[in-house]
Amino acid sequence: MLKIKLKPNGKVHQRSFRIIVAPDRSKVNGNFVDDLGFYTPQSKTLQIDKEKLAKWVKNGAQITEGLDKLLNPDKYPRKKKAKKSDEKSPKIEKTEKAAEEKVVEKTEEVKEEVKIEEVVETK
Repeated sequence: MLKIKLKPNGKVHQRSFRIIVAPDRSKVNGNFVDDLGFYTPQSKTLQIDKEKLAKWVKNGAQITEGLDKLLNPDKYPRKKKAKKSDEKSPKIEKTEKAAEEKVVEKTEEVKEEVKIEEVVETK
């Protein structure tokens, strides 16, 4: 089965991609059947031969998800990140409560020791 996919070119932080038609199980940098265009993410340039693309799709080649996201961005809406609330997370609240309980216990112990000492001194 043939797939229409992105083939990476260039340096690691200066990537560009060729849009190619290749067997679905082929290596990323392996041989390909046809070259349809290119995509450069830095400048958001997408150039593709639509006639060739239509021909290959008509002949049974499937478009990969990565290329489909470039061609149909409305089909894949971006997920919104959850806003961090001003309230503290539940884990922090639990640890703070535990710390407060320990402080209360220690102050109660100190008060008991002071009472015991006072009793001893009066005798």
